[in-house]
Amino acid sequence: MDSGTDERGGWAIARRWAVDLAMLAAVGLLMGFLAPFASERLPAVGRYLHWMICMVGGGLIGIAVDALLARLAASGWRRVLAVSLVMTPPVTLLVLVVQHLLAGGPLSWPGFWVLLWQVWPISLALMAVRALVWRRRDARVETRTIIAPPLPEAEAVFRRRLSARRRAARLIAVEAHDHYLKVHTDAGAELITLRFADALGELASAHGWRVHRSWWVAADAVETVRWRRGAGELSLAGGLAAPVSRTYAPVLKEAGWF
Repeated sequence: MDSGTDERGGWAIARRWAVDLAMLAAVGLLMGFLAPFASERLPAVGRYLHWMICMVGGGLIGIAVDALLARLAASGWRRVLAVSLVMTPPVTLLVLVVQHLLAGGPLSWPGFWVLLWQVWPISLALMAVRALVWRRRDARVETRTIIAPPLPEAEAVFRRRLSARRRAARLIAVEAHDHYLKVHTDAGAELITLRFADALGELASAHGWRVHRSWWVAADAVETVRWRRGAGELSLAGGLAAPVSRTYAPVLKEAGWF
């Protein structure tokens, strides 16, 4: 293993410990503020010290137990429950000792058994919070719509109607003008004699859309789409603008432009 991998692994471990300790300290401060189980009888400093020791120390015990059980059980709520059950006796002993040192509480077995049932719910909640912090998030999959250029044969029949100069040019749009069509390309526009319906048939396999009763546009020529007051407009390559009618707007919406 190279030194770069060692550094990344060491950083990940240090970060995990830092997050765990910060989480345990935050819970300790919260418990000190709430002062449950009659801990409000302690002075403020003693109360916060009591809960910080119990929560951080108990949490570290739980983390150690979780590391041991990780070899036997996969992560999940069953392991959280098992960890809380296993960690409760030693954490109860820790709490009993802390109470004795800070408040003069008795060290006795009856006191241990009473504390046991108070410690277990807190241990369960603490390990559940930690499990939520470190839960494995689902992998995020991003998708992107990619407009692929059309196959050469998809426009071949239509292109043969153009002059030699524009036959190999980039097709931008086809605009109907009475009995003529104005074909817009990146090599300029050209008028041809053809019905719009026939042009649509020849371009049926090409990558483009009919967006108006008199307009067909190539998909890869669309730059922006605007919709205002019930009418749309396409900005196409070369500074060309094409209208979009309500009838044909759904094809653009399906393609992700709205």
